[in-house]
Amino acid sequence: MGVAGSKLEKALWRERYFGFENFGNTCYCNSVLQALYFCAPFREQLLEYYSKNNKSCEENLLTCLADLFSQISSQKKKTGVIAPKRFVQRLKKQNVLFRSYMHQDAHEFLNYLLNELDDILEKEAKAAKTDNETSSNGPKLLQANGVHKEPTVTWVHKIFQGTLTNETRCLRCETVTARDETFLDLSLDIEQNSSITSCLNNFCSTETLHSEDKFFCDKCCSLQEAQKRMKIKKPPHILVIHLKRFKYIEQLGRYKKLSYRQTVEEYADTEYSLFAVVVHVGTGPNHGHYVSLVKSHNHWLFFDDENVEMIEESSVQTFFGSSQEYSSNTDHGYILFYESLGTR
Repeated sequence: MGVAGSKLEKALWRERYFGFENFGNTCYCNSVLQALYFCAPFREQLLEYYSKNNKSCEENLLTCLADLFSQISSQKKKTGVIAPKRFVQRLKKQNVLFRSYMHQDAHEFLNYLLNELDDILEKEAKAAKTDNETSSNGPKLLQANGVHKEPTVTWVHKIFQGTLTNETRCLRCETVTARDETFLDLSLDIEQNSSITSCLNNFCSTETLHSEDKFFCDKCCSLQEAQKRMKIKKPPHILVIHLKRFKYIEQLGRYKKLSYRQTVEEYADTEYSLFAVVVHVGTGPNHGHYVSLVKSHNHWLFFDDENVEMIEESSVQTFFGSSQEYSSNTDHGYILFYESLGTR
């Protein structure tokens, strides 16, 4: 990294900034891992997990990622390049989708990774609980029929999980049916020159169900017109927003990338601070490149595989799309990472 590396060391001596080697097409992986490394609560939990389990656990995606983060945080140098070879090998071994050298989707990878980490933590928690019950000499309490055990809450849940409420109101009897569902990220439709807040408001807007889409009301015992809407009941500590930049155009018979520009601002009753952006570079969904922007100690950094450099905060805005339909700029924010600063 040369001159750029020495500048980083002088300006940001409290942290380590390492680029990742690209193994042919692993920019999708590198960009997401950089965003997660600079997600403070995620990194803290992963390093704590590593300190407790680095010798006792069999290899899986969680142990490989914990080992990678530990490698970075324990480096004597402040800057350099690390090859995440063990992690990438494990990823390809576990999931056939990532074995080819074709262009991969960073959002699909993030989804898979968080769910896989969560599954591993749940299994380990259940195994530990079973071992404790087996080793106990006291009487075992049997679960009564019809009573569900509380689901295991992992630190992945605590960091990324939020709750949506799906509300449907019958327009005949006014009965409201509500159903809660959890999420680890939100996928938002985008429009030209709209704010993230506007996109979230559209996500939560009211939709009328009529004609062939009528709702079956249990109280009316028949199909009725209804109003449906989604509400964010419990926002997560780390809010991950995926912008739907790829839209299928029927006339073209293929997906087209939307270069629409988005503006970033706070949302609802919880204030969030943007700390990382995964950027898709290119004109279509099946080719291109991924880079990431990360905020560390009030400075923004640009990660492009092995290369790391500081950038001005004003430059970050150039990665949020173009205000014009046709533009030579193809660097567009694709996944946004926000950290909650608490309720206002």
